[in-house]
Amino acid sequence: MNTLSKEPASNILPPEDEYGMLTARALKAMAHPLRWRILCTLGSNELSVSQIVEKTGTSQSNVSQHLEQLRNKNIITARKEANRVYYRIRNDQLLMLIGTMRDVLCPANLDARQSAKSGQKE
Repeated sequence: MNTLSKEPASNILPPEDEYGMLTARALKAMAHPLRWRILCTLGSNELSVSQIVEKTGTSQSNVSQHLEQLRNKNIITARKEANRVYYRIRNDQLLMLIGTMRDVLCPANLDARQSAKSGQKE
């Protein structure tokens, strides 16, 4: 029995087989180092493939393969304009999740938080 709610846990949790698998697939797609770098590069921006290639420092074919995987998992969307394709993170909820994960897990952010903590103790 859930102590925060009077309903049994089975009534509040989504069906494990459906949502659990979708969530795991999306997180697995984001877990690849280059895909994570692409997501952090995109942030709240809409960027073309060439802009993403320039900012990530890897080949266009490599970036395109990873963009396709992120698109297949519904993490990003694409918009074609003339001969360019622009990508962005699908929605604000994913953008917030990625931002939170970046704030918590990225080494630069960890170092900044540790410095802030040690500064508060002094």
